[in-house]
Amino acid sequence: MVVVARTVVGDRMQLLVAPITHSKPEEGEGVEVPPPVKRYLGLDRERSWIITTELNRFIWPGPDIRLAPGDDDPFYGEIPARLFEEMRSAILANAARLRMTKRTE
Repeated sequence: MVVVARTVVGDRMQLLVAPITHSKPEEGEGVEVPPPVKRYLGLDRERSWIITTELNRFIWPGPDIRLAPGDDDPFYGEIPARLFEEMRSAILANAARLRMTKRTE
């Protein structure tokens, strides 16, 4: 998942994240993650997209981020500024139909 925004809630953060999927979204509903970025983040080789019509909201730390097998850190790395801006612009363009899902807190 990609962190889109965060605000402090007490001593914890409320995160908004855009999900990443292997399922190709409809035109205008996602941004493809380039293979070099996937390699850098340690993700698999299958094509993936950041969904830009849905955000998940939850408090961190919490049960909603799972660690990668053999890893003890949920931080995979930063995405390039250009990809982040493309994702951000697409989310803003989809604001009227953006779904917000509240996860476990």
